[in-house]
Amino acid sequence: MASLALIAGIGLLLALPFALKAGSEFFLPLTAAIVIAIALVPLLEWLERHRVPSALAAFTCVLLFLLAANVALASIVMPAIQWIRDLPARIPQIQKNLAPLIELYANLDQFVNRTLTNFAAEPMKQPAVMAATPPRSLLDLFATSAPSAIIESFFAILVIYFFLSGWTRLRRGAITSRASFGGAMATARVIQDVVDDTSAYLGTITLINLTLGLIVAGALWAVGMPSPLMWGGMVALLNYVPYFGPILAAFLMALGGLMTFPDIWWALAPAAIMIGAHLIEANVVTPLIVGHRLTISPILILISLSFWGWVWGTPGALMAVPILIIVQTVMNAAGKPDIAGFLFEHGTLVGDRAASRFRRTNRDQSG
Repeated sequence: MASLALIAGIGLLLALPFALKAGSEFFLPLTAAIVIAIALVPLLEWLERHRVPSALAAFTCVLLFLLAANVALASIVMPAIQWIRDLPARIPQIQKNLAPLIELYANLDQFVNRTLTNFAAEPMKQPAVMAATPPRSLLDLFATSAPSAIIESFFAILVIYFFLSGWTRLRRGAITSRASFGGAMATARVIQDVVDDTSAYLGTITLINLTLGLIVAGALWAVGMPSPLMWGGMVALLNYVPYFGPILAAFLMALGGLMTFPDIWWALAPAAIMIGAHLIEANVVTPLIVGHRLTISPILILISLSFWGWVWGTPGALMAVPILIIVQTVMNAAGKPDIAGFLFEHGTLVGDRAASRFRRTNRDQSG
């Protein structure tokens, strides 16, 4: 039985990532909805404590979330589409800004110089510009999106609503179904720890990211960068992805600066502003606010980012840390399974008992 369980466990572990990737149309919105719903549970419980019915409280939570998401999308997506459409026309400006750097590196080696000279002499191929006009509102954006994305979003919204509306009954049923008082208390502790840690992380990080985005947007407005709210929102969104998100944000802001400013140093100023603000946030603000309560190993964060990014792409990378927090909280509160003990009959304990008997036998023989 232990061998069969080991083989089945290994097979399930190896097949699970491919099943999640192949069934992303179902698993991705479901997982995102559960993570968002868990983060909204404290707001739901606050409304219920103020005598708001569960259905109405759940509807209010979903409505507030959709309002915040639409404001964020409107401030980021709409200007970003215009920047993407303007990119082909701004390529000469980017080439002009990068010309001193290209010449500097070209002088280091004759081969590099010849290659870059040939590259600079060749005319740039202008990408084909689509004649379609960009959407002017979120309604136009959703109307031009793939039908599957609309269905997945609607499915996720329904899951969030029904999860929240039935949260009190679900928690009560999970606790009262335990046969013993100790099991009921352990279940209640696990549920509460998952809700507290997930909502605390997402709430704190969201507040930090919004503040960081507003500071970056204000600094960009001061230096004359167009669409400062878009860039600030992009910084806040990408900052949810540890390590890689800020790097991508700095690269995109450098590209936007090269498209905007005629001088290379002014063009790199937006990226420098973002990097400086992020360094202060990551090394001073976040450790001071979050503290050691939600400290996670960087190795586990990288593994989670790599795994969920490979399975679900950018949405998976955005949810990697919340999923890791949920799994880590459940395992810490509920206890880790004794796999070695199940497979090998408490192998280390058996080995200890055998070693003790062996030492006792030798002691008796020597005595």
